[in-house]
Amino acid sequence: MIKHIFSDMDGTLLNSEGNVSDVNVSAIKNSGIPFTLVSARAPMEMANAIDKLDLTDPQIGFNGGLIYKKTATGFKILDDKPLNMISFWKLMKVIQTEFPNVSCSCYGLNDWYVEKIDEGINYESKLTGQKTTLIDFDDLLDTKLYKIMMITFDLNLMEQLNQTLLNLNVADVSIKRSGDNYLEITSNLAQKSKGIKYIQDLEKLSKEEMAAFGDGHNDLPMLTNVGTPIVMANAPLEIQQYGKYTTKSNDDDGVAYGIESFLEK
Repeated sequence: MIKHIFSDMDGTLLNSEGNVSDVNVSAIKNSGIPFTLVSARAPMEMANAIDKLDLTDPQIGFNGGLIYKKTATGFKILDDKPLNMISFWKLMKVIQTEFPNVSCSCYGLNDWYVEKIDEGINYESKLTGQKTTLIDFDDLLDTKLYKIMMITFDLNLMEQLNQTLLNLNVADVSIKRSGDNYLEITSNLAQKSKGIKYIQDLEKLSKEEMAAFGDGHNDLPMLTNVGTPIVMANAPLEIQQYGKYTTKSNDDDGVAYGIESFLEK
């Protein structure tokens, strides 16, 4: 019997417009099973979905770098793994110097920081509905940061950026592509699997009592750590092989279909 469901957001729970459908909302609520969002997103970008689903369970942001609950007064941190600021600056100097045309921003608990508004920032803002905080990154020395996000629609430039940053061999960070156009950097301790393990231990769950929905490479640590991994129809074929089941696409209410077809008895 499934006692907790974990779900990625983009490409999974959210449709192409970035929304949670009413069909998904209804299925999740009617299941009565505790539900945790597991996302690379910041809490502020997860808040609308949390409110729409009336979620009171712990949520996982920044790919596992933050475990928190949304309360009436803000976000209550349960566990977090921020970036090492020495590593942050080692990476940032290379990004700023060698890749000035790549959109670059970073995230704290409550703020999305940018030094300039460009095509990538406008794209992300439209997708998530979030407003930026314009700041000189040099003024963030005493700020706890969880993620650097880079966006470029030039696939060759993205490959160059990814390889250059990996070649720096910064040991305490995780550098991962998220789709074709995004490159995200978090602490190496920020893993979706570790976020799930935290909740598993908190609720004393067995692997067989957990299910997860995902569609991307960064979902593999989540999918491989639950007893019932469910992969979206829109996931790449190399991801689909990790699913116990394959559900419909994110634009066809695949989470709802998966809950009703594979989890509810």
